[in-house]
Amino acid sequence: MDKKIVDEAAALQKELTEHSYRYHVLDDPVISDAEYDRMLRRLIQIETQFPQLSVPDSPTKRVGAPPLDAFEQADHSLPMLSLDNAFDDQDVKEFHQRIIKNLSADDITYTIEPKLDGVAVELRYEQGVLTLATTRGDGVTGEVITENVRTIRSVPLRLNPVDGNIPNILEVRGEVIIKRDKFESLNHDRENMGEQVFANPRNAAAGSLRQLDSSITASRPLDIFVYGTGLLEGISFSTQAELLDYLKSAGFPVNDHIKKNISLDAVLAGYRELDALRQTLAYDIDGMVIKVNNIEYQHRLGQKIKSPRWAIAYKFAAVEEITKINDIVVQVGRTGTLTPVALLEPVNIGGVIVSRATLHNEDEIKRKDIRINDSVLVIRSGDVIPKIIKVIKDQRDGSEKNFSMPEVCPVCSKSIEKERIDKSTINRCVNFNCQAQIKERLRHFVSKKAFNIDGLGKKIIEQLVDEQL
Repeated sequence: MDKKIVDEAAALQKELTEHSYRYHVLDDPVISDAEYDRMLRRLIQIETQFPQLSVPDSPTKRVGAPPLDAFEQADHSLPMLSLDNAFDDQDVKEFHQRIIKNLSADDITYTIEPKLDGVAVELRYEQGVLTLATTRGDGVTGEVITENVRTIRSVPLRLNPVDGNIPNILEVRGEVIIKRDKFESLNHDRENMGEQVFANPRNAAAGSLRQLDSSITASRPLDIFVYGTGLLEGISFSTQAELLDYLKSAGFPVNDHIKKNISLDAVLAGYRELDALRQTLAYDIDGMVIKVNNIEYQHRLGQKIKSPRWAIAYKFAAVEEITKINDIVVQVGRTGTLTPVALLEPVNIGGVIVSRATLHNEDEIKRKDIRINDSVLVIRSGDVIPKIIKVIKDQRDGSEKNFSMPEVCPVCSKSIEKERIDKSTINRCVNFNCQAQIKERLRHFVSKKAFNIDGLGKKIIEQLVDEQL
């Protein structure tokens, strides 16, 4: 083989890896995207012609691999635990007091970091090379998504040596996200192609990671921030701050808004700063993670069944706004249940335009005294599901109208039955052939959690049923 080709392939592999690191980790690119793509195309051309020149950490691995038939599963070396939640300063102070009591020490400092609203993954590096990537799964076992994760340009395929050393094994944990502007572009492109849009960036990231064809994942604008480790061999850290510094030096993106080695007072102040900053960030966050900085203390504190004792998530208050109920309509579900839905004056809540909110059942409407034309306080519960918290009764002007559930099904006009379930009145259409029920049964049947039939969405199902096909 021509030595020039061998040298050119090695040089391109090295240069592309360096440019990716400068772009995604240092935020300091020195070439244009077009130049990077030109170099990558040339390397793909060489490696296609001479497959023996394709090394495991070649940047060409980022364009995808042959499709899989199904995902394999793999156990985590150490469980990926969930976090307990704090909802106010008092919860955090009680967390702090528990730590002091358990350790019989008062020199406790913390690191704080944004709680990213993405998909948790674990990346395993052996002798510095990425060999395995898994989803969190149930915390003990996850799905193997190695080929998909290789396509994420901000994930290093080979670690940078730090002080000349590469650990034997390094398992890194992080959150895969899609930034807001990239999410909007992705949905815009899908809309133009007649494809179903994603509900939010987290759903888009999760769906992208679970593609059996990694070339589809490669086309999605995925990013990652890392924040911790699993199994380590050949390396150790004394503090969380030291661990994070190492991960950045090794080539991983580490969030810019992390604060290290700070007091409890600084933790509480940091929460307020992050909450104020939240809407200006390029990505979604739903809180702040607080971790004991000293890793020996982390080991001594240990863990409960599902969560560590040395970390807690301080959640943001649900985003809320006041808007008006323009109307209340009734939806019929796949089991015939009639659900009232408030049609709202569209309002921006946490960056999302909200125009509908479920009212659950007629008892909920009566209990909260909800009327058409009322001004109401709406939150996106968990930053996702719109919910009416209360009516602003002092804004009533006499134009409000009471709402009553219909006596017959609003779709098929057949009679309905009422039943009591968990102290609530449920109105149900008993006509099994009601078109609304048929549509919802079909949507459920083809959904991801059932038969997972791609391309058979809400609009097509409605057309099929409406045409009696």
